[in-house]
Amino acid sequence: MLKKTRTVLALVFLTGITLLFLDFTGAIHLYLGWMAKLQLLPAVLAGNVIVVAFFVLVTLLFGRTYCSIICPMGVMQDVFTWIGNRFKKNRFRYHRPCQWLRIVVLAVFVILMVLGLNAIAVLIAPYSAYGRIASSILQPIYIGINNLLARWAEHANSYAFYSVDTWMKGGITLLVAIITLVVIGTLSLLTGRTWCNNICPAGTVLGFLSKFSLFRPVIDTDKCINCKKCEHNCKTKCINIDGNHSIDMSRCVDCFDCIDNCPKGAISYRRRNKKSEATSTATVDEERRKFLATTAAIGAATAIQAQEDKVDGGLAVIEDKQIPVRTTRLEPAGAVSLKHFSNHCTACQLCVAECPNGVLRPSKELSTLMQPEMSFERGYCRPECVRCSEVCPTGAIKKIDVAEKSAIHIGMAVVVTKNCLPVAKGVKCGNCAEHCPAEAILMVPLHADDDPDLPMTLKRPVVNTERCIGCGACEYLCPVRPFSAIHVEGRQTHIHE
Repeated sequence: MLKKTRTVLALVFLTGITLLFLDFTGAIHLYLGWMAKLQLLPAVLAGNVIVVAFFVLVTLLFGRTYCSIICPMGVMQDVFTWIGNRFKKNRFRYHRPCQWLRIVVLAVFVILMVLGLNAIAVLIAPYSAYGRIASSILQPIYIGINNLLARWAEHANSYAFYSVDTWMKGGITLLVAIITLVVIGTLSLLTGRTWCNNICPAGTVLGFLSKFSLFRPVIDTDKCINCKKCEHNCKTKCINIDGNHSIDMSRCVDCFDCIDNCPKGAISYRRRNKKSEATSTATVDEERRKFLATTAAIGAATAIQAQEDKVDGGLAVIEDKQIPVRTTRLEPAGAVSLKHFSNHCTACQLCVAECPNGVLRPSKELSTLMQPEMSFERGYCRPECVRCSEVCPTGAIKKIDVAEKSAIHIGMAVVVTKNCLPVAKGVKCGNCAEHCPAEAILMVPLHADDDPDLPMTLKRPVVNTERCIGCGACEYLCPVRPFSAIHVEGRQTHIHE
């Protein structure tokens, strides 16, 4: 029952998290959004003390159940391992833990996070890595199936489905997602949870806590016949029958495969008993000292550097808009500032996957690699939409309501006069002023001595920067191609009226 219960719960969480990244309607988040907030690193970055304390307590009581049930990357590895087991059974053997690698990777991860280099650190963060796989690889497939069903439904005069545009949001992000899937998938197929127990920083921290868990798998040496079925089916390679029937609790993820495979019922999940513990107290104490010493070294080092195909009426081809060169990048309302956003974002791509206006896409800059940024080639940030602030699990985009969003200035429009139609071609235009939701753009005579009331007078746009909120409607709706005659520059710190 333990294994079946664990498997069902794990599949529920994996399905729920995956649906959060696949969904383009926003409906699923209303019911399953809490699953993203239960992920360990997002909870730490969001300062969610309750969630972090809950997982510390659960780990101290029951071991690394987080890794085997809640973490989507951990469950994905189990899926690949299960596939590998279909081809070759009893294929695992005990291996000594690679402690130096785990500690070095954790140290580098912590230092990068403290220095604000999240974009590099989150390459190995489990939730973020899985999010990139789901949003970059699985979501386009999901939308493609939806669009196929929408076409069939249209022929049947049904509106059960509707078509949605699918587009390449970030080539680098897609490449990273593919590499991550191939590497971790291959490792899981061949060697089980090698990545989880040697590279994953969350696995290392929870593994240390798990050594002191109250409940754990225990081998009854009186019943054990040394058949090694438990050892040969342990995907974390932490059971050592020859070594005094020991189980390395720092790597055990409570999958209960050992209990399920033992023919004599010699393994049970019960309260820790010092007499039956296989792990040497001296070994645990030595590992504890190493962990604490390394943690102290990390703290000392980081304290010094602490931071904080398109046509017009089927006749003329319309040239695609190009992304302008912005001096300051744009982040959505709720991000507070570029520094706050960069320090809290894990580049999981959930907001990118959920954005209904096609405004968010992964950054290509090294310092903010794969972290979302705004651009307006496919749409603009509508004042009534606050989806990204609702789905962000880390607090990088703080939750705001519609009223708050209209009062937050994330950027300001800048007119590129030489590109403007009245100036460049002597053609009347006023799209930017007509569609500005903040009424921040005024049309004034092109020449100071022209009469503004005459219908033939050419006018150019002027931006009132105090009213502009940086929504990008002007940039998106500007008819000039490939570069708009008006674009939005971001603000280092957002202004809240």
